[in-house]
Amino acid sequence: MNNEVCNVLTQVSAVLEERKQAAPDSSYVAGLYDKGLDAILKKVGEEATETVMAAKDGDKDKLVYEVADLWFHTLVLLAQQDLHPDDVLAELQRRFGLSGLVEKAGRNE
Repeated sequence: MNNEVCNVLTQVSAVLEERKQAAPDSSYVAGLYDKGLDAILKKVGEEATETVMAAKDGDKDKLVYEVADLWFHTLVLLAQQDLHPDDVLAELQRRFGLSGLVEKAGRNE
């Protein structure tokens, strides 16, 4: 991943952390935090559904737009749970080079 992409994740993450301290009526994200986990999970679910629908429609521009919404709301979820995008990137790095079948077999499910 290039530095610009990592910088965007870091910048968005920093803003999301700042919004935790903001008044609920001062920003969309502060309002989501104030509504709690269920509201954030609902948004992640909605965006996941819209992503699937965009992919089924075959509209690449809309798919990119919807994935951006999904990623954004997932970043909100991570921040609400006191996690950082680096935590997810570290997990992806750990999995890199592993067979998907091997990785899945090693999970504690």
